[in-house]
Amino acid sequence: MIMITGSRGLIGSATAKRLTAAGHTVRTFDIADDPSQDSRRPGVWSEVLDGVDGVIHLAAVSRVVWAESDPDRTQATNVDALEGLLAAAAATPRPPWVVFASSREVYGEPTILPVAESAPLAPLNVYARSKVAGETMVLAAAAQGLVANIARFSNVYGCIHDHHDRVVPAFARATATGGVMRIEGADHMFDFTHIEDVSRGLHLLVDATARGDRLDPIHFVTGRGTTLAQLADIALQVGDGRVTKQLAPPRSYDVARFTGDPRQARDTLGWTAQIGIEEGFAGLVEAFSLAGLQCAEAPTVQRAAHG
Repeated sequence: MIMITGSRGLIGSATAKRLTAAGHTVRTFDIADDPSQDSRRPGVWSEVLDGVDGVIHLAAVSRVVWAESDPDRTQATNVDALEGLLAAAAATPRPPWVVFASSREVYGEPTILPVAESAPLAPLNVYARSKVAGETMVLAAAAQGLVANIARFSNVYGCIHDHHDRVVPAFARATATGGVMRIEGADHMFDFTHIEDVSRGLHLLVDATARGDRLDPIHFVTGRGTTLAQLADIALQVGDGRVTKQLAPPRSYDVARFTGDPRQARDTLGWTAQIGIEEGFAGLVEAFSLAGLQCAEAPTVQRAAHG
């Protein structure tokens, strides 16, 4: 049995669906489903790990802006709860393997692009520092014998049920409904990765971890950078005149530029991204259009840690 924490989120729900379709038994764990499934609750891990072969740990304060506004909650959720999970896993008679979800935010503002997994970690914000702390604990647990690997995600998108003020769904929703794209830093550049590619990569990493493979941290990236101005141009082309744009200054705590090197994922897991931003964005716009959503107000762009 595989337990997915944060199973209601973008990555968690897609991965649960993929693993279930592949024949795995999946146990979901998310505070949105049950208040008792709160990773911060004392003793929760010893209650839920019985019969679990492995854990995909996605539960977190997962957005840069949320972490900046509540550092204490971020520490409790992203760091302290993970510490409890690792301790409980190590204490079980048959310790489950662990895959820990981290982020490209751990690299901070890179000086060399594309960024390889071996690049120095230089977190710039509360969220990123919590993920660096988490990675440090996971590596320490692995050194003590736990089978544990780290996945780093980069600007994941591709579902209409994602937070509507994240950059790609915000632009896609505005494109589908005739809204306004607010661009906070037109020259900011990111490596946008579609959820189908990410869940497929995570599935491969889960299979490797379940076999007992101990891997270096690995990020799932396309290797292609797209600026917010370029993303807006894609939206204008797809929208055929229905969407407009509004320029705004960037936020002070955001990373401005990131493109990742995809070679380690290819060489280690045989994974490469298959969905480009043009195809993925157009598909998301179509999904918003089919859902018949109405644009109540101009969406504000706020990038999350995973996208």
